[in-house]
Amino acid sequence: MFQKRKQISISTNGKDLYEITDIVKDFVNKSEIRDGLLNITVLHTSASLIVQENADYSVRQDVLEFFDQLCPESMNYKHNTEGKDDMPAHLRSLLTQNHLTFSVVNQCIVLGQWQGIYFFEHRTSMKNRNIQLHILGDSI
Repeated sequence: MFQKRKQISISTNGKDLYEITDIVKDFVNKSEIRDGLLNITVLHTSASLIVQENADYSVRQDVLEFFDQLCPESMNYKHNTEGKDDMPAHLRSLLTQNHLTFSVVNQCIVLGQWQGIYFFEHRTSMKNRNIQLHILGDSI
């Protein structure tokens, strides 16, 4: 059994879905793990991770619009320490995932044909975010 960890940083330009599939695939490829498990964890409470279609950009637009309607910034939230997007960002994070786990087979993440891994930024301002990658399994 062998394992590797890496922390990556993502610079965001506000609320959006940022595809990180290639970054994750590169980490897996360089990890020297043939078969195992990969865990990805976002280290923030106002951002999350999702798996979503990566072929049609309109899917991402619809996801963002859906969450804007589900968790609007216009509500009178008690928690607004960092602005009107503060509590809605926490609610969006609550409804999605702070970590994802994938099988790794033959040094490849098991993903469907149209699936991509996305960092989901819930805040409207630019942020520097951290994500922990941790893989373990049988080495090459």
